[in-house]
Amino acid sequence: MSLIISNIALHFLSKKEGSGEVSLRLGPENLAPEQGGTSTKITAFVDGLHAIYNGKASKAYGSFTTMPMAGNTPDNSANETIKIARFVDLMESYFNDKQSFYNFSIQAANSLKNEIEKYDLEETGYFIVCHYEYMGGRYLFVGVIPVSEHYSVDGELNISAAQHLDVNKLQLAARIDLFDYQQNASGNRYISFIKGRAGRKVSDFFLDFLGCEEGLNAKEQTQTLVQAVEDYVAVNQLDATEKQQTRKELLSYCKEQKASSQDVSVQEIGKVIGHTSTDANGNEQDFYQFCQQQSYPLEESFPHDQAVVNKITKYSGYGNGISLSFERSHFGQDVVYNPHNDSITIYKVPPNLKEQLQALLANTNDEEILE
Repeated sequence: MSLIISNIALHFLSKKEGSGEVSLRLGPENLAPEQGGTSTKITAFVDGLHAIYNGKASKAYGSFTTMPMAGNTPDNSANETIKIARFVDLMESYFNDKQSFYNFSIQAANSLKNEIEKYDLEETGYFIVCHYEYMGGRYLFVGVIPVSEHYSVDGELNISAAQHLDVNKLQLAARIDLFDYQQNASGNRYISFIKGRAGRKVSDFFLDFLGCEEGLNAKEQTQTLVQAVEDYVAVNQLDATEKQQTRKELLSYCKEQKASSQDVSVQEIGKVIGHTSTDANGNEQDFYQFCQQQSYPLEESFPHDQAVVNKITKYSGYGNGISLSFERSHFGQDVVYNPHNDSITIYKVPPNLKEQLQALLANTNDEEILE
């Protein structure tokens, strides 16, 4: 397993009934021993958490609102530090060996507790802070894992209930790319966080707790990239098959980058897309050079929004009990849309759907005969 945990802490936050006060129960100081089965289980757990976080489509990117100043790190003793210290200062005090990771996690937990009480939110879950390495990257993960109740039956058929960590419902989470933060503290993307949550933005309190502001807009960057590819295939005057193949090449590349938690690179895409165009001076240019000449507002590399790229090869929609999805290359041929009467005609009906429709017609005819 390529994931290495440097430090991890787990605490429990819950709201007391009636009073509205948030309770904080501290976890053990040594959660991950260096050897033994427990360590293996924790590493596997963090590895799974890392994968689930990577798979979240609705992530945004940002940075700390104000960078830490020299000498502005908290000490370990004063309770008032919990109220005034920014998360970035607490984090820096840990990385500068001015306090232990466990103390850092406690102060961060208290800071989040104060933020939840300020907003009068019903938040219950396990607050996790984890410093780890994965595939050459160094990260600090911060999140609140919700709890769910499950039931079990023993050999005597007695039913018992217990709580478990529901990592699949993870919504309050952020991850700091430590290499990016240390090398480019003035950047706008070294913090990623899950953006949407059940009708309200996570920034209501979680970003306030982190002291983070949104920076790079991954969705806008990806939309610009997709438009640039469409413009590029149009300039090259590719036929329908070649256009669809180019889109699939982009989709495949982006999926690979997403799976490995890597940014997409416009220069690399220029190599992935094999076609070249000709500029105004008659010189050949690849996609990367085309983007530079056309001055698209694109970063050299950026974390992309996979949901936007997925739409480049397919059209899909759902509403009023109808779900429809088809490859872009079928539009205008096997799938024809009439805007005048707002209708769609489908030729070459998929075999499995055709069987269901024929059975439906047969049943309808039988019912009519019986009537």
